Amino acid sequence: MVNITDDYLKNKDEFTEVGIKVPNYDDKKIAQNTLTNPRWVHFGGGNLFRAFHAAIASHLIDQGKMDSGIIVSDAYDDGTINGVYRPYNNRILRVVTKADGTKDLELFASVAKAVFSGRATEDPSGLNEMKQIFTKPSLQVVSFSITEKGYAVKNPDGQYLPAVARDLENGPAKPENTMSMIASMLLSRYQNGAKPIAMLSTDNFSQNGDRLKESILTIANGWLENGFADQGFIDWLSDDAKVSFPLSMIDRITPNPSETVEKDLKKLGIEGIDIVHTKKHTNIAAFANTEEAHYLVVEDKFPNGRPEFEAAGVIMTDRDTVNLADEMKVTVCLNPLHTALAIYGSVLDFNSIAAEVKDPDLNSLIKQIGYVEGLPVVRDPKVINPKAFIDELVQKRLPNPYTPDTPQRIATDTSQKLGIRYGVTIQHYLDDPDREPSQLNFIPLVIAAWLRYLMAIDDHGESFTPSPDPLWDSLHSQVANLKLGSADQNVHDNIKGILSNKSIFGNDLYAVGLGDKIEADFKEMLAGKGAIRKTLEEKLAKYGKNVD
Repeated sequence: MVNITDDYLKNKDEFTEVGIKVPNYDDKKIAQNTLTNPRWVHFGGGNLFRAFHAAIASHLIDQGKMDSGIIVSDAYDDGTINGVYRPYNNRILRVVTKADGTKDLELFASVAKAVFSGRATEDPSGLNEMKQIFTKPSLQVVSFSITEKGYAVKNPDGQYLPAVARDLENGPAKPENTMSMIASMLLSRYQNGAKPIAMLSTDNFSQNGDRLKESILTIANGWLENGFADQGFIDWLSDDAKVSFPLSMIDRITPNPSETVEKDLKKLGIEGIDIVHTKKHTNIAAFANTEEAHYLVVEDKFPNGRPEFEAAGVIMTDRDTVNLADEMKVTVCLNPLHTALAIYGSVLDFNSIAAEVKDPDLNSLIKQIGYVEGLPVVRDPKVINPKAFIDELVQKRLPNPYTPDTPQRIATDTSQKLGIRYGVTIQHYLDDPDREPSQLNFIPLVIAAWLRYLMAIDDHGESFTPSPDPLWDSLHSQVANLKLGSADQNVHDNIKGILSNKSIFGNDLYAVGLGDKIEADFKEMLAGKGAIRKTLEEKLAKYGKNVD
């Protein structure tokens, strides 16, 4: 039996016997070096960090490219720190699941310390510890994987979130909001020598570094107005030669820990890897299961130096290239395909992305969206080949049954995603003198299927529970009165407010020539039970092109 807290250097053979690759470095020495001269702090200790960022650090240490590791902090859920970091000496067992059923197991010991920095109003000790770390001149990089919601300081109406309003009034001593906490830590760094630093968002949304900078400056300017900071702090944060906010594009499907993987690990004789379900509904374990494919493209702007990230496979490049790589992924090569599967999977009663991709109709649908409608207008970032990216996604990544992802998870917040995932391609068709949006057939079909999704009635005519969405109540109310199988209903008046909403799609879809086409597809999907599947089959037969 092997426990990941065992001495992996002395007992390397035992780890090897169960298939675990172990580091060559002494984690105690690495931890000591890290705490003495920290170089890298990361916020958000969830599954993506454990499978990706911790791996980058571990591989760099093994190569002799780094002599210190990462200090990870979580401001959201202390159950993560207390459940899977401290009990396992901050070690992580990564399980790469492959489509052929094989697995690669690797142990990482690159996390030197894990700190819970939230709930500072009750106990500021974690926050104060992080403030002290921020004052260290050696600190070069602060990275983030806290999800897009973690950057919010205002609600959709432009009003400060209640916690942020209190933070602006009360100052940096005991902030509640995550962005306020980060601003407080940066203020400590400014007040203790103002050494340069890079604030690297690796969260999965466009212009992530710009969003981080905007949120931090919003807090900082509020503190300036209320006398908690001076103009010099604002000037320091605004100077990218002193505080940079690099852009990044990240891609690695890392779902919640799999019960199947947990059972397989226990069969191998690996102890202490039970999945933890925290009170805040975080699902995490001593292991992190993830896919084989991964990409991280980073704007190379680090004013205090940085680890040699490229030695661990990170693509270091300029800002424009990061934007192109992000646009390639988000608007053509991955996210639009994922959203199509999320919508159709929900209304066709699928519970697995891998199972959907085996469905001939759905497989053909995503190929039409990616290869036929998207690729002709995508801008090539050069550092990643767009067609090869889709090839890998369709042939290897999405069909992998050992990456347990669901359409329901991906369908979360769909209204917030459509403008990027389809609106950008629609705009490219508008901007291209040789194309027009009316040439599109399958992007409009997905939007029509989304309208059916908004009814919360599946293709069998049964009600289903939709995934969370901030606009759900408003959108659902506009289609809730529509019925299946009823020819005598005014479909246009019910959906025109949705399809003309520029804040959702980036354009009025009627004005660009798509509204009527989407309406026609939607009406076909209202014909009765099975109409969603039938409409998909008919459109594929009529407009589908051979892409094999």
